[in-house]
Amino acid sequence: MTGESQNRVLSGMRPTGRLHLGHYHGVLKNWVRLQHEYDCYFFVADWHALTTHYEDPQIIGDSVMDMVIDWLAAGVNPASAKIFVQSDVPQHAELHLLLSMITPLGWLERVPSYKDQQEKLRERDLATYGFLGYPLLQSADILMYKAGSVPVGEDQVAHVELTREVARRFNHLYGREPDFEDKALAAMKKMGKKNAKMYRELRKRYQEQGDQEALDVGRALLDGQGNLTMGDRERLYGYLEGSGRIILPEPQALLTPASKMPGLDGQKMSKSYNNTIALRDDPRDIEQKLRTMPTDPARVRRTDPGDPDKCPVFQLHQVYSDETRQQWVREGCTSAGIGCLDCKQPIIESVLAELAPIRERARQFEEDPQLVRNILQQGGEAARDVADETLNEVKSAIGLKY
Repeated sequence: MTGESQNRVLSGMRPTGRLHLGHYHGVLKNWVRLQHEYDCYFFVADWHALTTHYEDPQIIGDSVMDMVIDWLAAGVNPASAKIFVQSDVPQHAELHLLLSMITPLGWLERVPSYKDQQEKLRERDLATYGFLGYPLLQSADILMYKAGSVPVGEDQVAHVELTREVARRFNHLYGREPDFEDKALAAMKKMGKKNAKMYRELRKRYQEQGDQEALDVGRALLDGQGNLTMGDRERLYGYLEGSGRIILPEPQALLTPASKMPGLDGQKMSKSYNNTIALRDDPRDIEQKLRTMPTDPARVRRTDPGDPDKCPVFQLHQVYSDETRQQWVREGCTSAGIGCLDCKQPIIESVLAELAPIRERARQFEEDPQLVRNILQQGGEAARDVADETLNEVKSAIGLKY
């Protein structure tokens, strides 16, 4: 994989409603950090949303702009990351179609989320071709940009693994050009005698002794060769590894820490539990939601001692409060020294302080939706340029360039 694509990160989110604090702590804060370390592509996964909301597409249309405004307000910066809508890059659909020709049905049926989601969303008919194939559409999203890393939670690691298998199978089927070895040897000569000799030694060490370090050094050596074409470099990566030309590099899962953000009832914060605080909720609504949060059921009266470990409010203190304040809550609650409203007040202040700048930044985009449309248009153009390049390579490898 070239150094450029190895440094590329791809991630998307389905537009199915306003974003809440769970999204902010679980995904967006991570995106804001990643955009300064990697070449990031963040996309609105509207086709993915259709796999589960095909009977109610209105919610998708209504949510696209809202969601992008939330991203921008949270600090995702179009100067640092490409932001685009999946359906604005039709190449994703074409790559998905081409990959579907080589992907065994059993690979899709055994993706854990296939059965899980059908169980969880029983009220929706998910026995559709689109729902079965959505992990492969996800693979096409990733492979289209040759992303080296994909930030995912534990539950999505299987999807990245499927992507790796699909890439491996594609490279195995189509990466062996008839004269692959001759072309690789010709490319090696372009490296100069000294570098070519080092490359041969590293290849031998990796292929004969399984020396992983030799593979890494060999790849770094190729990355530093300015006089090689992209095609030659990919051939030499493949020759180094003992495979064919690597057309679609295998991505790595970049494990993101699970969001510790509990909902207002102590369960995971989720729209389906109706226990969320949206990023742009009115401050008065936020205060009302937090003031009326359930607490430890054992504390019926102000004088009853409580147990913080049984109280959803204490879970919020674990997100927002330092050790000293958590200790204050624990002591005050177990001794009935503080009331539940005393305990909630610091949380109300912390949440309002966290969301104030987000709401402020959102206002300029709400007042000027054309600004958001321009950002998506520019991101779409940048994404289509990369997508065209990949699709051309893929079609050439398959033999579809007549």
